[in-house]
Amino acid sequence: MATWIVGDIHGCAEELATLIDALALGPQDTFVSVGDLFHRGPDPAGVVQLLDACGARFVLGNHEVRVLRRAGLLDSNLERRELSAGLPELDAEDLRGDGDQPCHSDPHERRGLVEYLSRHDGYFLRDTDLEHARPTRGGRPWNVVHAGVFPGVALEEQRPRDLISVRRLNGPGRPWWYEFHEGPELILFGHTPSPFPRAHHVGGELLALGLDTGCVYGGKLTAYCPELEEFHVVPAVKAWAEA
Repeated sequence: MATWIVGDIHGCAEELATLIDALALGPQDTFVSVGDLFHRGPDPAGVVQLLDACGARFVLGNHEVRVLRRAGLLDSNLERRELSAGLPELDAEDLRGDGDQPCHSDPHERRGLVEYLSRHDGYFLRDTDLEHARPTRGGRPWNVVHAGVFPGVALEEQRPRDLISVRRLNGPGRPWWYEFHEGPELILFGHTPSPFPRAHHVGGELLALGLDTGCVYGGKLTAYCPELEEFHVVPAVKAWAEA
């Protein structure tokens, strides 16, 4: 039984397929995405097909939130909203992500992409939210978010906008949020790309791990299993977007 958390995919379906094949997921294994599933990269529909096929879970990233807001599936407080009349007609502008990032999809794919996003798991997942997940080898609980958390604030009290966008804190030197995270839980996150996973330790214990290793920019697609404390990394086929 293993839970694999993957960093920002951003439409890199070919690399995602290689990763999933290599992991050889068993019936009690779980695949979880930190969000930002398909903007910038070449194959959003392929990403959704792969995630759907392996029963993946995912939290919302900043790009998904923009799409779901336009579709009327999130309200002004970024809370889930049900549409009794179904989805409206969607054009290319409706599928744009944060910062007006395009979604390279054919017209007939748009409704399926948004319908898939509507099945999201909210803004965070605890290990206890996943049926077969377990704490780390050292017994530490872990959580998945897209961008990060404000240190010292309970997960349920974090603002959705912060969970999908926080990088640095206000104050001298503008420190990264994770530099002030003292646990007790391990936070697994994406959003801020880096050539290597961003690991924050306190007293020798891993307390935060950033998994966005810039696949869409020609870097790598990285997955981490907190139960096994193992990584699996797939190099990008090419740089699909400029950093």
